[in-house]
Amino acid sequence: MDIDELIELVQLHGKSIYGFCYKLTGTKEETDDLYQETFLKAVELRHKMDGSRNPKAFLIAIAVRLHKNHRRKHAWRQRIAPTVVLDDAAANKTASISREATPEEAVLSLELRTMIQDAAHHLDDKLKLPLYMFYTADMTVEEIASALRIPQGTVKSRLHKARQTMRSVLEVDSP
Repeated sequence: MDIDELIELVQLHGKSIYGFCYKLTGTKEETDDLYQETFLKAVELRHKMDGSRNPKAFLIAIAVRLHKNHRRKHAWRQRIAPTVVLDDAAANKTASISREATPEEAVLSLELRTMIQDAAHHLDDKLKLPLYMFYTADMTVEEIASALRIPQGTVKSRLHKARQTMRSVLEVDSP
């Protein structure tokens, strides 16, 4: 695969990969870094990429591996020298309120969205990654299995388990 074909892939799949990176990281700064690192790694590995064998799954797999490596390094650094982590995402969250919605509806919608995001964020990576890949990157079960290098049945069971876990968390949290 040459650079022109890679540029075309960025144009085709860039938005969904960026959205997936955002779901993994949660902040714009970390998302931008992961997104950029993903495509830099794709440039390095373009000789291994086959345009006919689902390049989107290949790019998502790169993002997943980079994210896991970053988390592993961060955990290692925290064990050596713990630091206080500020949650800028929670402080900077703003609601996108539509003009037709009442203030009550906007608040309830934001609260529900926040509850869902928190429930998904607290899932184990084995459950969270397939869930994000399925719903934010619009990948099929087969594509997820290929990207994570696991059987399709495992992807299906993890999606099912993630949905069950989120449902139980949301039922407990709701009045």
